[in-house]
Amino acid sequence: MRCRVVQSASWPPLTWTVNRRVTAAFSLFCLAGQLAACSPQPRFFGADEYPQTLSAWGIFEDAGRGLQTTSGHDLYALNTPLFSDYALKLRTVYLPASAAMQYAAHSSFRFPTGTVISKTFYYPLHADGTISLQPEPDGNPFERPASTVRLIETRLLVKQDNGWDALPYVWRGDDAYLAVTGDLLSLEADGGLLNYLVPSRNQCAGCHATNHSSGAIQPIGLQARHLHRPHPVSGVNQLTAWSAQGKLQGLPNLARLQAAAAWQDTSLDLEQRARAYLDINCAHCHNPAGAADTSGLLLNFDNNSPAAMGVCKPPIAAGRGSGGHLYSIVPGRAAESILAFRMQTRDPATMMPELGRTLVHTEGYDLIAAWINGMAGECL
Repeated sequence: MRCRVVQSASWPPLTWTVNRRVTAAFSLFCLAGQLAACSPQPRFFGADEYPQTLSAWGIFEDAGRGLQTTSGHDLYALNTPLFSDYALKLRTVYLPASAAMQYAAHSSFRFPTGTVISKTFYYPLHADGTISLQPEPDGNPFERPASTVRLIETRLLVKQDNGWDALPYVWRGDDAYLAVTGDLLSLEADGGLLNYLVPSRNQCAGCHATNHSSGAIQPIGLQARHLHRPHPVSGVNQLTAWSAQGKLQGLPNLARLQAAAAWQDTSLDLEQRARAYLDINCAHCHNPAGAADTSGLLLNFDNNSPAAMGVCKPPIAAGRGSGGHLYSIVPGRAAESILAFRMQTRDPATMMPELGRTLVHTEGYDLIAAWINGMAGECL
């Protein structure tokens, strides 16, 4: 039997759940009410047969309780996630039967052909239908009150024999549709209009080609330091759970692993939180092999050189991006630091990151500013 998604006349529709948790956005119903027969199966497609609809991949299903991940698509979360104009995100990974991820200490895990990674972007909605840009609350980000949300896009990374493909799907009512050239969405939000950019298939490489020389797309978040945390639903350590299930091979003793700090957890060391934030938001380019390697500014977590991190480091070719400042980081003076300036501007020619945001992440800026302001020393 084929299952059809039905939407009410007004957007957004009713509620959805993730792994049996209510999160709100829309409800799915099967033809003739035959819910028991509506059980999508995860699917994998070759590069020459990518479907136009997200539903064809079988990532989500309706079991009479709203939208849920299908069996095999594992929900996961990161210690510190990438900022994307305050969008909330639902992340899943699917591995082919009897296949496993291979552990790597300082890079993305190695994945078998047939892996599908998904990230769905969504916003909570106010009663008047406008989207909320309030910071994500503390606690489980997938445990939402029973109010509506607006689904925006789902991005897929699909592992083929010759590497990863990136596929953006944009939500239109009851399904998401392949948008190879990306999209620009005008969303009514807190304080006005949000021009939300869905990246094109080629633009995805702007972040995911973490090695500029090879240009090969790689996952960013699926690395040990980002995943070393409790599962958002079960509470079991994600790495331990995958290892026990045979989905992750080569995992060392957890006591040997350093977890990236959760940037909002004020009980943790300020520098660790700031470094984790810069690592996930900036290091895909600002690493020794990344697209920004020629800048000399390295923000990856395992770089421990203050100079390479930007302390008293003059820009190599920042131009307008310097904001008239002399050094990437001036100890004790965030207001005079290029790094903080580029985080705070919305000018497309000078802001950082270059892709993935149109708004200033005020809370992220405040974190980095506090870290810089707490540094001792002088630039001579």
